[in-house]
Amino acid sequence: MRLQDFYPIIVTDKLVECRDFYVRFFDLEAAFEASWFVLMTAGNGGRASLAFMHPEHPSAPPGPEPFSGKGMCLEFQVEDAAAEHQRLRRDGAPVSYALRDEPFGQRRFGLFDPAGVWIDVVEQIESEAGFWERYPPTR
Repeated sequence: MRLQDFYPIIVTDKLVECRDFYVRFFDLEAAFEASWFVLMTAGNGGRASLAFMHPEHPSAPPGPEPFSGKGMCLEFQVEDAAAEHQRLRRDGAPVSYALRDEPFGQRRFGLFDPAGVWIDVVEQIESEAGFWERYPPTR
């Protein structure tokens, strides 16, 4: 299989709110937009996509119920989590997990989008000495 793109589709009736949230706080752009679907892409040459689909549109594939806020996390890896935390707080983002350095080697903070998707903003840092020794690789 030769993929042209790969992205999650969040089934929600909050299409406009989600579009505006990702444009405002994460610099994504609406690459395609209709009353039932919004495809977001990373601006400035980025290679990330994210889509939102209204649950009542007839093209919805069988199976996905409207998103309930459980079992999904979007990871936004950045160069400087502290700077992004400061920028998002300044711009009014609803940050609910304050910036902290985790023992497993991430500086991170988090928030929910309007559809209830958890967003984890992370910067890779050194883990605490010996942390990963408790979790040996399976291979």
